[in-house]
Amino acid sequence: MKANQLLLAAILASSIVAPIETLAEDKRMMVHPMTPAVGQLPIEGEFPSLSGATGWLNSPPLTAAGLRGKVVVVDFWTYTCINWLRTEPYVRAWAAKYKDQGLVMIGVHTPEFAFEHDVDNVRRAVKDMRVDYPVAIDSDYAVWNAFKNEYWPALYFVDAQGRIRHHQFGEGDYEQSERVIQQLLSEAGAGGISRDLVTVVARGAEVAADWDNLKSSENYVGKERTEGFASPGGAVLGKSHVYTAPARLQLNHWALAGDWTVEKPLIALNKPNGRIAYRFHARDLHLVMGPAARGTSVRFRVLIDGQPPGAAHGIDVDDQGNGTVTEQRLYQLIRQPKPIADRQFEIEFLDSGVEAFAFTFG
Repeated sequence: MKANQLLLAAILASSIVAPIETLAEDKRMMVHPMTPAVGQLPIEGEFPSLSGATGWLNSPPLTAAGLRGKVVVVDFWTYTCINWLRTEPYVRAWAAKYKDQGLVMIGVHTPEFAFEHDVDNVRRAVKDMRVDYPVAIDSDYAVWNAFKNEYWPALYFVDAQGRIRHHQFGEGDYEQSERVIQQLLSEAGAGGISRDLVTVVARGAEVAADWDNLKSSENYVGKERTEGFASPGGAVLGKSHVYTAPARLQLNHWALAGDWTVEKPLIALNKPNGRIAYRFHARDLHLVMGPAARGTSVRFRVLIDGQPPGAAHGIDVDDQGNGTVTEQRLYQLIRQPKPIADRQFEIEFLDSGVEAFAFTFG
C-alpha cells in the first residue's frame, strides 16, 4: 500500500511522521507524531451528523444534537485493520474510565472489505473484541463522508458544546489523547477527574508493533493492489490457474503454489493443498482471510523457514503451525521472539474454499 510504504520508510529512517496528502490513497495508518503539550485546543469544526448510520450496536441511535452537554470521542474503525486493533485497548480503557464523568465513546465502523459490510460479522467482532460502547454501522460511508474522514483509525474529540477540538489519525499519541479527554471534561465542568493515565495490558494482535524491527509493510494479495508477486508468469486475473512458488523469495515478495483464482480484491483457493509463501521481516505476521462459504472451515498449516513455528507461533495457530479458518477476520499466524530476521513464511491450506485479502505485520 503506497502510503503505508511511505510511512514505513519514514519510520525506518527515524523521522517524525506527519499526515501528508498522499495518505488519502491508503486509509490505514500507523502514524507516530511527536506528542506536544495539550495547551489551548482550537475549534476545528462542528460535530457532523450521525444520521447516515445504517444501524447501531450497543445503543439506540445517537445524534449530535442529543449529545450536547457530553464530551464525545468518535473512533473510525474497521474490524480487520491492524492499526485500529492496536489502538483499541486504549479506547476501551478511556470509555470505561471516563464514562461516569460524562464521556461518550462512539465507534463508527466503516468497512474496507466486502465481508465487513455484513452486520453479523461486525456484531461478532464487537463481542470478540469486548467493544461495549455504542457503535454506528456506517456501511454506506455516510458518517465517514460527513466528517470528511480519510483514515482508519481516526479519533475526533468533541466538546460539550458540539465542537471538534482535536483529532488523532493513526496509532500512537495515547497520552496526548487522554489529556485532551481530561481537558474537555474539565471544561464541561466535570469533577473528580483523575489526572492519572490508563494502563493497558494488550494481548494478541492488539499488542503494539515492534517498530524497531518492522521492515515489511501491509500488502494486499488481490491483483488490483498487490506488490512483490513472484510466481513465474505473474497473476492471471479472474480464472483458475495453477501457480508455482520459487524456492527462495526476495524480502517482501510473495508467491502462490497450487490452483488459485486471483481476483482484484482477493485470491481464492480452488483445490486443496494450495500454498502462499511470503518473505518478511517483522515480529508479527497476520493474514486477513476467511472461508468463501459461511459455516464452512478450512484447515491450514504454517511453516517458518521450512519448519513448524514452535515458539514463533501466533495466537491463531499452535506450536506445530496448525490452525483452522472459520470466520472472515484477521488471523495472527506468527509472533516470533527476538532476534528478528528475514524469514520465509509459508501457509498450506489442507482444504479448498479459502479467500485471502491482505498481509499485515507488526
